[in-house]
Amino acid sequence: MTDQLWNSLLRDQFTWHWTEQLRPRLDGLTDDEYFWEPVPDCWNVRPRGTGTAQMQAGSGAMTIDFAFPEPVPAPFTTIAWRLGHVIVGVLAMRNASHFGRTPTDYESFEYAETAADALEQLDAECAMWLAGVEALGEAGLAEPCGSAEGPWAERSMAELVLHIHRELIHHLSEVCLLRDLHVHAKGPLR
Repeated sequence: MTDQLWNSLLRDQFTWHWTEQLRPRLDGLTDDEYFWEPVPDCWNVRPRGTGTAQMQAGSGAMTIDFAFPEPVPAPFTTIAWRLGHVIVGVLAMRNASHFGRTPTDYESFEYAETAADALEQLDAECAMWLAGVEALGEAGLAEPCGSAEGPWAERSMAELVLHIHRELIHHLSEVCLLRDLHVHAKGPLR
């Protein structure tokens, strides 16, 4: 096992799920699905000035709902909200902290106005993440992830990669489940 290349194994862990399960299930995502609120009082991505949550963040025409501290129980979140979380909080902020992306956060990000635009953002951030992980090489995986990760600063980049991949698989699977629910609740798309 001393010849094992862990970097490629870590990338393959997510890449397989991305290409074989997750990304194909996101193809054809419609705006109706993207913004659909299956229950009252969902957190969503909304046109600026129309949010009802305690706080709204975003730099463009759309904002994402949130609150601090988060209420218990937290509001149900839409596909748009979940994709916003993945694109910004899971990927873009990490890409900025570790792989040279322009700095961003929930407040400065320009959220997508359409499902197609959100998928383009997701594709771009995933590609940057995977390229960044590859550029770490084997030695870079053992390095501490640094102050950008707060109390986990001393944890290895390998641990961060595993965490991000769990987050991606988890949240994007939720998006796929919401698409299934949409079909059963509203009927097949035409």
